[in-house]
Amino acid sequence: MTAPAAFGPDAVTAFGPGRVNLIGEHTDYNDGLCLPFAIARGVTVRVEPLEGERVQAHAADLGEHDDFDAAAPPRDGEGWRAFVRGTVGELLAAGHAVGGTRLDIAGDLPRGGGLSSSAALSTALALALLALSDEPEGDRRELARLCSRVENDWVGAQTGLLDQLAALFGQQGHALRLDCRDLSLEPVALDLRGWTLAVASSGHEHVHAGSGYNDRRAECRAACEALGIASLRDAPPDAPDHLPEPLNRRVRHVLTENARVEAAVVALRDGDLEKLGALLDASHASLRDDYEVSVDAVERTVARLKDAGAAGARIVGGGFGGSVLALFPPTATPPDDALVVEPAGAARVTQAPT
Repeated sequence: MTAPAAFGPDAVTAFGPGRVNLIGEHTDYNDGLCLPFAIARGVTVRVEPLEGERVQAHAADLGEHDDFDAAAPPRDGEGWRAFVRGTVGELLAAGHAVGGTRLDIAGDLPRGGGLSSSAALSTALALALLALSDEPEGDRRELARLCSRVENDWVGAQTGLLDQLAALFGQQGHALRLDCRDLSLEPVALDLRGWTLAVASSGHEHVHAGSGYNDRRAECRAACEALGIASLRDAPPDAPDHLPEPLNRRVRHVLTENARVEAAVVALRDGDLEKLGALLDASHASLRDDYEVSVDAVERTVARLKDAGAAGARIVGGGFGGSVLALFPPTATPPDDALVVEPAGAARVTQAPT
């Protein structure tokens, strides 16, 4: 296979960060609360104009290619191809111009590791293609919705807006208290005072569209119908007592997880890292027992990180595999295979045409 040709002076480069959700899992599509932060690792997309109306895409890390009509992206793509085709399709549907384009994708995030390589890819793609057309990016909340439609309607994963908003609004040194009902964002300083956050892969790749993620969303909708409410954000504290199995446990997780987000914000502001570790443990227990999104490989990874001295550890991302987030005190060192994570900046265009 020949290497792709070098990009010319009209090329645009954009970067989309991965994210870690400190706490607040499976609350986003229930109008709940989350506490994510963007990280320094992510996905880089480089694009340049091509004569004609074809999009020629290359996934450098995989050595794979795609080629389709920019004016009518086909919907039969899978994996990264679905993201590229979907981003072009949603930009066109939103009234943006997308013509002939050559693009290259590369990243340093583990795919299927629960660090949202998908939102990193879609946000980088959208920003790069908008910049290539010399169009303003506009309201980033609307851009997050566009990227979410790519994942929902083209990839087949019914995710909420947590990942896209974390990628598009990340702030150096801060997590974001995200209220998914009104999409308000409040920066929360992530001052760990010598403690360390690290992420370790369980070795079990998760895939949203093919996992039980969509099943959990359906169960939450069923619980809302049974309770006569529009969203689980409106559920009263005793709602689980009025529901059958397993809907009662799904609702209990969402209610208690929202409370843990608020408690985590207080713990960070008070500098109470031991409390934060306990909240991570409680979140994991709820995700394992009430929401049932853990697997054996994840449980082994949690145990390994706790044995290494973690004050708290929990599954992150959509579940059914992926990664585990752990908080280590200054007296403990994360295992060699764990990735130390710190809050970094938002998705951005890093190179415009010269």
